[in-house]
Amino acid sequence: MSPRHILLAVLVAAIWGFNFVVLKIGLDEFPPILFSALRFLAAAVPAIFFVGRPRVAWRWIIAVGLVLGVAKFSFLFIGLKAGMPAGLGSLVLQSQVIFTTVFAAVVLRERPRSVQVTGIVLAVAGIGVIAWDYGLSSPLLGFMLVLVAAALFGASNVLMRYAKPADTLRFMVWVSAVAVLPLFALAFLTEDVSALGRLNWAGVGAIGYVAWISTLLGFGIWGFLLRKYESSVVAPFSLLVPVFGMFSAWLFLGEDVTVLRAAAGGLVLLGLAIPQLAGRRAARTAAPPVLLVPAGR
Repeated sequence: MSPRHILLAVLVAAIWGFNFVVLKIGLDEFPPILFSALRFLAAAVPAIFFVGRPRVAWRWIIAVGLVLGVAKFSFLFIGLKAGMPAGLGSLVLQSQVIFTTVFAAVVLRERPRSVQVTGIVLAVAGIGVIAWDYGLSSPLLGFMLVLVAAALFGASNVLMRYAKPADTLRFMVWVSAVAVLPLFALAFLTEDVSALGRLNWAGVGAIGYVAWISTLLGFGIWGFLLRKYESSVVAPFSLLVPVFGMFSAWLFLGEDVTVLRAAAGGLVLLGLAIPQLAGRRAARTAAPPVLLVPAGR
C-alpha cells in the first residue's frame, strides 16, 4: 500500500474506534433502539437518493438489514447502555472474527486452517479473561449483550459473503434504509421516545458522527481500499479499531485500562492478527483472493 492509502486505512480505524466514545454520548441522550433508528435514518436519507439502486438481490439487503442493522446494533447499543465500557466494547465486538470463522465453517463448509484455530483459541482465552475481570466489578449483562452482538456480526458477515456487493457504500446505505422502520417500531413499542422532543447539540452531533462519519465516510474509504488492494492487505488494519477505541475511551471518558485488561486485550488482538497475517503471506504466493466485504461499525 502507498503511504497515502496506509494513512487512509489508519484513519478509518481511528474513526471506527472513536465511534464507541460517540455511542456512549448518544446513549446518554437517547434510549438505545431509538438511537439506532435515528442513526440508520440519517445514514440512509438523503444518501439513498444519490447512490443509485443496489446491484444486489433484495433478499440479501433485507437479510443483512435485519441481522446487522436491527439485531446486531440493538444488542450492541443496549449492552453499552447496560454498562459495558466503550473501550472494552470495541474489543469484545472484534470477537465477530471468531463467530464468522465458525459460521463460515458450518454454513459455507469452509474448513478453518490450523493457524485460524490457534488464533481462535488465543482470542477466546483473552475474551474469557476480560469477562472474568469485568465480572469482578460489574454485572455481566452488558458484556453478554455485546458478545451476542458480535455473534450477530459474524452471521451478517456470512450473509455478505453470499451477497458479494460490488459497492460497499451503496450496499450499506440500502441496508440502513431496511433497518429504519423495524427499529422505529421497536423503539415506539418498548422505549420512551420523548427524547425526540428535546434534541440538543450532543444528541444531534452523535447521530451525525455515527451516521455520516462512521458509516458513510468510513465505509466509503474502506470500500475504496478493498477495490484497490487485496482483502488480506486491508483487513489487518481493522485490528487497530479496539486500540483506538480503548485509547479514546481512556482519554475522553476516563475509562480505566487495568494491566489485566490490557494483557487480555493484547491476547485477543494477537489471536485475531495471526490468521490475517498468515493469510497475507499466503496471498503473496497465490492468486488474488475474492474481494470480501468488510464488517461495518
